[in-house]
Amino acid sequence: MKVKSKSKKIDKAWLLAHLNDTYVKLSKKEGYRARAAYKLKEIDETIGLLKPGQVVVDLGAAPGAWSQYVRRKLSTKVTDAIGAGLGQLNGTIIALDLLDFEPIDGVVFIQGDFRDEPVLQQLEAAVGGRSVDVVVSDLAPNLTGITSSDDARITHLVELAVDFAARHLVAGGTLVCKVFHGSNYGELVGLLKRHFRTVKAIKPKASRDRSSETFLVGIGLKMERRVAETPSKAALPG
Repeated sequence: MKVKSKSKKIDKAWLLAHLNDTYVKLSKKEGYRARAAYKLKEIDETIGLLKPGQVVVDLGAAPGAWSQYVRRKLSTKVTDAIGAGLGQLNGTIIALDLLDFEPIDGVVFIQGDFRDEPVLQQLEAAVGGRSVDVVVSDLAPNLTGITSSDDARITHLVELAVDFAARHLVAGGTLVCKVFHGSNYGELVGLLKRHFRTVKAIKPKASRDRSSETFLVGIGLKMERRVAETPSKAALPG
């Protein structure tokens, strides 16, 4: 009973902190589905990521906050804070996630596991041979608590995102992907450096202090990597 009581206290404390969170309040005020929108917003404002006319692919998109932000940035007109007055979409947004989410006007959504070849084929069909300007990836595995296994799963998803970006980004394009500080962090930084001219690590203010997440941004896909061999799609580590 003591354990349950402690658990309830922790849950209550987390809920209270969540409801009082600045970005949670702001997301409700501005109509975003999650506070995560402000992570992408800060990255965008730091490097000038998003511009009208782009083709953008959003990996790990549920519940849709990043796609919402991209939709507003690629809109011809926004007439109010919550985006109800969005104008015509000037660009293309393709979102993918294992989980479904409520449709967003103008966003092409594919539901499925990014690690599955048939799903990847659907995504590539949606791209339709066009060069992608920006790939944003908030992909993260279900963590097991076993460090070696979790690091391998995180690495695998980043490798897949880099592989997709290297095959579909326009030369000079940009990839944003979520990583976590762990034993493989240096390896992932090195992976992006092999493919991009500039690599920045950004931890947005909207990332919770206790979270080890960081976003690696690869800017300027190297021309030689646009057609070079990219990381293999190895089976997901157990």
